[in-house]
Amino acid sequence: MTYQFIRDKLARGETIILDGGTGTDIQRRGAPMSGETWCADVNGTHGAIVRSVHDDYVRAGADIIAANTFATSPLSFNAYGRDDELAKLDTLAVGYAKAAAKGHKVAVAGSFSTQRPVIKGTDRTDLSKNWTRDEAMVLFRRKAQHLKALGVDLIMMEMMRDLDYSLWACEAAMETGLPVWIGISVEKHSDRLTGFGREDQDYEAVAKAMAALKPEAISIMHTSPNITDEAIVILRKYWAGPIGTYPECGYYAAPDWQFVDVIAPADLVAKSRDWQKLGATAFGGCCGLGPDHIHALAKGFGK
Repeated sequence: MTYQFIRDKLARGETIILDGGTGTDIQRRGAPMSGETWCADVNGTHGAIVRSVHDDYVRAGADIIAANTFATSPLSFNAYGRDDELAKLDTLAVGYAKAAAKGHKVAVAGSFSTQRPVIKGTDRTDLSKNWTRDEAMVLFRRKAQHLKALGVDLIMMEMMRDLDYSLWACEAAMETGLPVWIGISVEKHSDRLTGFGREDQDYEAVAKAMAALKPEAISIMHTSPNITDEAIVILRKYWAGPIGTYPECGYYAAPDWQFVDVIAPADLVAKSRDWQKLGATAFGGCCGLGPDHIHALAKGFGK
C-alpha cells in the first residue's frame, strides 16, 4: 500500500507535502466550471487538464495528491438528481490521479466533501435543502465504499464544518478501514470561529467531535492563513495527533474561483514554519494556490 511511507513519516514526525488547489488550477487552465457542481464534470470532458494538474503537483514535490472528487459531493449530486453519474466521474478522477502518481513515491487520496447547492453567484450554502441522517448515510457510504473500491490510498475529508453532515460523512469514511484525514474549514465571525459557511456551528465543538473519531490526521484547510494559527491552537486542546495545514486564498463566486489576495509562495513557506511551531507537520495549499506554492514548500522544507 502506497500510504505506508506516509504513515512512517507521520510516526517519525517528518514533514509531509500536500498538493495545492486541484479544482482552481483546473479552472486556471481553461476548463469550464459548473454553477451547480463546480469542477466535477471536467473529469468527463477535460481529462487531459485534470491529469496535467496532478502531474504538476507530483513534479512540484507533493507526497500526497488528491483526486478531483471533492465536487462530486453525494449531497449536491443527489439534490440535482444525478446520483447515477457520481461513480463514473469518480472512477475517471481517481484514474487520472493514479496515472500521475505511477512510478513516483506519491499517495493518492480520494477527496470527499459534504458540499450542498450554493446560493447562485456565492460560496454560501443553500441551507434550505436537508437530508435525515439515515438518508445522508446511504449517500455517504456509497461514496466512501466506491473510493475504496477504486484503490485510493486514503480518504481526505475536506471542508468539514458542522456536527451533522460532516460528522456523518467522516463516520462513513472511517467505516471503510482506509486511513482518513479530516480537513476542517473555519471562518471568523466577530470574535468567534465557526465552521465555514455554517455560522451556527462553533468551530471548537466541531474540532472536539472530529478529534474523537481518531483519524490519521486532522488539517485546517480552506481557511484564511490569517486565522489558521488560532484554529490550530484550539484544535490542539483536543487532538494530540498529526496536524496539516492547507489554506485558501481568494473566494468563490459560483461558478468561478476569484484569484485575489493570493499569498506569495515564499510567504506561504514562512507562514507554514509558524504553523510548524504550533505542531503542524503536513503543509500544502487549497483553492487559489497552485504548483508554484507546492514547489516552494517542498524546497523550503528540504524535500
